[in-house]
Amino acid sequence: MADKCSEGLLNGAVPGEQGKQEKSVKRGNWGNQIEFVLTSVGYAVGLGNVWRFPYLCYRNGGGAFMFPYFIMLVFCGIPLFFMELSFGQFASQGCLGVWRVSPMFKGVGYGMMVVSTYIGIYYNVVICIAFYYFFVSMTRVLPWTYCSNPWNTPDCVGVLDGNLSSRAALNITQLLNSTQKRTSPSEEYVLNLSDDIGNLGEVRLPLLGCLGVSWVVVFLCLIKGVKSSGKVVYFTATFPYVVLTILFVRGITLEGAVTGIMYYLTPQWDKILNAKVWGDAASQIFYSLGCAWGGLITMASYNKFNNNCYRDSIIISITNCATSVYAGFVIFSILGFMANHLGVDVSKVADHGPGLAFVAYPEALTLLPISPLWSILFFFMLILLGLGTQFCLLETLVTAIVDEVGNEWIIRKKTFVTLGVAVAGFLLGVPLTTQAGIYWLLLMDNYAASFSLVVISCIMCVAIMYIYGHRNYFKDIEMMLGFPPPLFFQICWRFISPAIIFFILVFTVIQYRPISYNEYVYPTWAISIGFLMALSSVICIPIYAIYKVCRSEGDTLLERLKNATKASKDWGPALPEHRSGRYAPVFSPSTESHLEVQPLQPEKGQSEAAAASPVQGSNGSAHSQDSRL
Repeated sequence: MADKCSEGLLNGAVPGEQGKQEKSVKRGNWGNQIEFVLTSVGYAVGLGNVWRFPYLCYRNGGGAFMFPYFIMLVFCGIPLFFMELSFGQFASQGCLGVWRVSPMFKGVGYGMMVVSTYIGIYYNVVICIAFYYFFVSMTRVLPWTYCSNPWNTPDCVGVLDGNLSSRAALNITQLLNSTQKRTSPSEEYVLNLSDDIGNLGEVRLPLLGCLGVSWVVVFLCLIKGVKSSGKVVYFTATFPYVVLTILFVRGITLEGAVTGIMYYLTPQWDKILNAKVWGDAASQIFYSLGCAWGGLITMASYNKFNNNCYRDSIIISITNCATSVYAGFVIFSILGFMANHLGVDVSKVADHGPGLAFVAYPEALTLLPISPLWSILFFFMLILLGLGTQFCLLETLVTAIVDEVGNEWIIRKKTFVTLGVAVAGFLLGVPLTTQAGIYWLLLMDNYAASFSLVVISCIMCVAIMYIYGHRNYFKDIEMMLGFPPPLFFQICWRFISPAIIFFILVFTVIQYRPISYNEYVYPTWAISIGFLMALSSVICIPIYAIYKVCRSEGDTLLERLKNATKASKDWGPALPEHRSGRYAPVFSPSTESHLEVQPLQPEKGQSEAAAASPVQGSNGSAHSQDSRL
């Protein structure tokens, strides 16, 4: 009995507040606010901060790219981040449950689940490759240092091959500057590619084992939901910054490092007027913050109702972007060193995407003294960055399933739901460990989570601001935080952010080019599969909307539309003591006549009733004194 009382107090309940204790204990809450912030930072700061932002920065004008990048952060990134956090926190529901705000748009939540499923499948494969590199780095000489191994092809040229003559650097320079195909030993070591996406070849058993390890780690960290993952993030969200600092301190001392950093930062102001630069900046902000994945809504749903998510959104967004800029210094200090060693321009050794993290950078590490140590640190950092995002992806799916079913049995069996999702993710990821796996991974990365995210986010803004109503939503935030959203955010939510999202969509369509990997061009049937993956998440929105309209009450189509978009009766704060004002329960006289209240101490009950009488607030809503407590 004492344990139950103490548990209730930890969740913010006082003895006798059974409803609040039940809801909080069953669904779970963050142990403290630091856990939520660290989890959100780990979710937003991922592998894209290491392999995508530095490449975009030097491709789009170096330091000049920072200008549109931070403008997009202010007018699109932070406002969307705040919207999703406040949305999930107000309703204390995952990406499906929150659409009680306008049931016809519940397909947006299903679309988020589909996107998170795709990303969760291939993201853990990327983590498993990092695990593989991490394990094989525990040796005296990195196995991808030379091209004298049985798996190497005649096209392989390493920067430290012992069989090269004294003109090795010159030969490599000529090869890099020519049109002849050159593959690095690091690329051939782990990828061992087949010649076509349809030719799966054999399953790479080491990668398959590492995939199993990564899913086991994710499951164990989420075995008790946010109660266990909230403790793990103290390490997974902070240690990557320690590793980044160590690598930066080591890299800045190398010859040629300053050249690499200057190449990364030197502004090319002539590119600032290029629409492509602004499109890349908007896309990078949008994708790197994890908007429209459903993870932000899910993580915020475990917050306390009155948590200041406005402050959190600014802290997390700025931390994410600062990490991207910092990672660029680390990456290009090493790439500058490698370019100096080979006698070539930095652009000849710089790569993007998985190629930067698993080809160019590992090859550069072979040039460092005690290269296995730096390799272990680098790939351990990638593992932690990936796990931080993967935790939220898996929790998004599990929370959506549990909240949607919502009965006592599935809440008690949430661990088994987590296990089922993890096993399914492992099995679906097996084809990505074959010799054609990298082709499929890039296909999913380019199509499954591209323009579909933009469409989902745009519809979410329209549904909240214009269907549910911006005035209603602003009042909800005021009731939750104690103050309305600042005027700047109100303007961004209604006009600026949707316009930027639409710009990103148009830019994505205009800039579209068929996917390719090195010299390999994807066949038409593979690109068709990519488009089907992209459409599979978007198509959920109109399908569910049609279904909801058909099931709604009304004699005419207009009446059905009105009822389908109207907020459900159970929309609002999850806990009874927070449902004040227009969310306060209304009892009919017949219902009240059947309710009998028998306080143990009548005099005390009367005094408590008087203390709990509604107090009219400045905004016209009614609040009770004990809800303030």
